[in-house]
Amino acid sequence: MADRADKAGWTSPLRRRRGPGWSEQEPTWRAARPALIADALKRASARPSGNWFVVGASRNLRPGRPYGRTVGGVEVVLWRAESGELRAGPGACPHLGAPLRDSRVVCGTLVCHWHGLALDGGSPFAGWQPYPVHDDGVLVWVRLDGVGGEEPSERPVVPQRPAPDGGVDAVFTAIGRCEPQDVVANRLDPWHGSWFHPYSFVDLTVAREPRGEEDDSFVVDVSFRVAGRLVVPVRAEFTAPEPRTVLMRITDGEGATSVVETHATPLTSAADAHPRTAVVEAVIATSDRRGFALARAAAPALRPLMRYTAGRLWRDDLAYAERRWALRSTGRFPG
Repeated sequence: MADRADKAGWTSPLRRRRGPGWSEQEPTWRAARPALIADALKRASARPSGNWFVVGASRNLRPGRPYGRTVGGVEVVLWRAESGELRAGPGACPHLGAPLRDSRVVCGTLVCHWHGLALDGGSPFAGWQPYPVHDDGVLVWVRLDGVGGEEPSERPVVPQRPAPDGGVDAVFTAIGRCEPQDVVANRLDPWHGSWFHPYSFVDLTVAREPRGEEDDSFVVDVSFRVAGRLVVPVRAEFTAPEPRTVLMRITDGEGATSVVETHATPLTSAADAHPRTAVVEAVIATSDRRGFALARAAAPALRPLMRYTAGRLWRDDLAYAERRWALRSTGRFPG
C-alpha cells in the first residue's frame, strides 16, 4: 500500500514551457546595471580568502602520481602520502630545478626523476618549503601567502554543500585569457542567462538584487531546459563568499540545496601582461526523490555528462570574460 501511495503522490519535475521565444523575451539590459554589478564585484573582492586557491578536483590527486599546476605564476606540485593525506610544495626540485610534476611518488614520497632527490612533503629540505594544502572531498586547495598577500587562514572558505553521501559531484576545468575578476563578474551578472545561454536557461527573472553587505545575494527564478519545451523551474541564489568564488545554490524546486561552485584561479602573476585564469567549477547535485539513489550509483557515468553541460556554458562564458578583460585592459570598458 505504501508503494502505491508513493506512486500516486509522484509528480514529474518537468514542465512544458509555453513562453515567448528568444527574440520575444523581455530585454534585461536596463536591469543589468553596470554600477550594480561593479559594486557586487567590489564587495566580493574585499572579502578575505586567507590566500587559498583552488587547484582542481580531489579525485584527480591519485595515489602514486604527482599533480602539477601553476598558480599566480608559482609552480606547485601536489601528491598523496601513503596515508592518503595531501602534500604540496614548490614545483621545481631544489637540486637543479627539475619539474617535479613529472617525477614519481614512491611509498608516499616524491622522488625527483632527474637525480633521485626524495621529498616527503612534511618538512622543509634544502630551501624547498611545503605549502599548506586542503582537501575538502571535492576540490583541492593550496595556500600561497606570497601570491595572495592577505592575512593567512588555517582553512579556505569552503561553501556549505549537500551531505557527501547524498549528492553526485563533478568538476569541470577550463582556462581563459582573463583575470579572476572577469570570471566572477560574469557570474554576478545573472541577467545574461536566458539571452546568452538559451540552450540551457529560459524564463529567467531576477527576483531580488543585492542590498549591500548584509544582504549581498542575487535571487533568480529560472527554468533549466531539458529538451525542446520541457524545462525544470527552480529558484536559485547567487553569492560570493570570497574574492575568487561564486556560489549558486538552488533554494526551491527540483534539486533544492544542490550547488554550483565557480572558482577562478589565476595561473599567471598579477604583473603578467597576458593573464590566464583557470575556471574550476564544481557541481554537487542532490534530490530528495527516492530514485536519486540510482543517480548516486551511476555517478561515474553521469560525471562526463555533467562536465559536458558545464563545458558548453563555459565555452560562451569564457568568451564573455575574455571580452571583458580585453576592454578593461585597453580602457574601453563601459562604466
